[in-house]
Parts: sequence; C-alpha cells; structure tokens
Amino acid sequence: MLKNLKKALNSKNIAIKAYASFLGISEKSVWNKIEEKTAVTYPEARRTKAELFPEYDLEYLFASDQETV
Repeated sequence: MLKNLKKALNSKNIAIKAYASFLGISEKSVWNKIEEKTAVTYPEARRTKAELFPEYDLEYLFASDQETV
C-alpha cells in the first residue's frame, strides 16, 4: 500500500474522488493504485508531487510498504 500518499492526501483533506478527478481516472483506479494492484504512472506521480505535494520527495510519496523479494 502507498501509505505515505494516503496520509498526504488525508493531511490536505483531499478525498479519493477529488484525487481521481485530478488524475482523470476513476475512484476505483485510484484505490487500485494506492493498494498497489496497478502501478502509478510516472506522469501521474510527477504531477501529484508537483501540483499537490511539492513539499514531499517523490520517493517518499510513492514508497511501497510491501516487502520485496
């Protein structure tokens, strides 16, 4: 799960619906990305960081909490 992204969205009171609209995708697609069922694209990550969370590092926002093998 992308917990840091979820925390950042919550800290600025950005609802999943609003974030989905910002990205131009469905709420389900946003949840799939947060839960790491589908990948966040580089343009989505870059825009999220630049326009919503310039105070965070890209690596921090999109860090996975899943163990890698």
